[in-house]
Amino acid sequence: MKHRTAPSRRRAALTAGVAGVVALATTLAGGVALSTTAQAAESTLGAAAAQSGRYFGTAISASRMSDSTYINIANREFNMITAENEMKMDATEPSQGQFNFTNGDRILNWALQNGKQVRGHALAWHSQQPGWMQNMSGSTLRQAMINHINGVAGHYKGKIHSWDVVNEAYADSGGGRRDSNLQRTGNDWIEVAFRTARAADPGAKLCYNDYNTDNWTWAKTQGVYNMVKDFKARGVPIDCVGFQSHFNSGSPYPSNYRTTLQNFADLGVDVQITELDIEGSGTTQAETYRKVVQDCLAVTRCNGITVWGVRDTDSWRASGTPLLFDGNGNKKAAYTATLEALNAGSTSTPSPTPTTPSPTPTTPSASPTASPTTPQPSGACAATLRIVNNWGSGYQAEVSVKANQAISGWTTQFTLSGSTLSQVWNGSLTSSGSTHTVRNVSWNGNLGAGQTATYGFTANGSAPSSSTVTCS
Repeated sequence: MKHRTAPSRRRAALTAGVAGVVALATTLAGGVALSTTAQAAESTLGAAAAQSGRYFGTAISASRMSDSTYINIANREFNMITAENEMKMDATEPSQGQFNFTNGDRILNWALQNGKQVRGHALAWHSQQPGWMQNMSGSTLRQAMINHINGVAGHYKGKIHSWDVVNEAYADSGGGRRDSNLQRTGNDWIEVAFRTARAADPGAKLCYNDYNTDNWTWAKTQGVYNMVKDFKARGVPIDCVGFQSHFNSGSPYPSNYRTTLQNFADLGVDVQITELDIEGSGTTQAETYRKVVQDCLAVTRCNGITVWGVRDTDSWRASGTPLLFDGNGNKKAAYTATLEALNAGSTSTPSPTPTTPSPTPTTPSASPTASPTTPQPSGACAATLRIVNNWGSGYQAEVSVKANQAISGWTTQFTLSGSTLSQVWNGSLTSSGSTHTVRNVSWNGNLGAGQTATYGFTANGSAPSSSTVTCS
């Protein structure tokens, strides 16, 4: 089987969150029932994806953030952001033990301040290593990798939706590992990277990310599949697999793409399309984008899609015009097809327990705290609230809803004094003064006895020492 030649690039091999969706629960006499109504068509990619609980994201570069057309499109259209190069090894640890998060923080803070989530890319990779690491080997390199993951994932702890923990570790042919300085430290290096990342940032989804894994029949795809299967069997903490999906005439969209996504999902991991670009133009390009979106929507555990860049001129493959906006920022036919496919929805909904990062800017003074409240012991459900991040002028909270019996929807209510609620995800909010009511969204209302659902919110002001949450 013909494989695409590994791309020659110095670009981020990225990405990766779930935005709130339109609430469908209505309160009826005697409790909460789920009332399903047709969704209105949304006018932006992120909002359209959110209708099915998914995200639609893009990769951005700190160097282009002063371009008003570029940043306005990114802000308007996308609800997941990946730093193109700014969180990679050479950018974040240019000198051994000396970390630099300036540009990574700039992107993350802009994203979170504008209500978006962030995929982290990438913690360990054979490429774009800093010069001091390139000639290392053996146990010295292994420890340097561990220290790097701890330093970067620890810095962004609680703020990243998904990490590309290891990037592009498989060879382009044969189905085996790529020869690299990291691989020569021992075949367990990928496992060690994932275990280190889990300890450093327990709340983030941990992904393996690669290219040329789109076609189910390819040896490289099978090699990655077997690794993931082994990891799941042995309890190695892997949560997701990222498919870069760079399609062109030499590596076209495969007819079995959906099969690939589904087979990986069947292993018990989420799948994410992390670096999508499709070279071409006109109807052919548009219809390929449509098929990719439809394939993701058809797979329950496909969390979302990220395109690798905003405009064609921003792409690492600019000559192939592979993105959804042309160089002037105009929407292409591919954009229209993508939006239509997202608005058409799907027959599946994504995993009901997505990891949601803290939507708060990275600040040196942020120190997480926990303030559990007393659960309500009676009724069909109970809820607890805890503060998971507190940065002085605001905080992030998480509410857990537990079903005491099988329920088809839930409503929680709480009062905040001294703070103003600013954003909610995984729930639908209505407020009256300082009293806030949050109901389930379309995919997390049906709970069996003993099952739980969670939602989160951010607020400006002082975090409460405790807060009672009622649930019905």
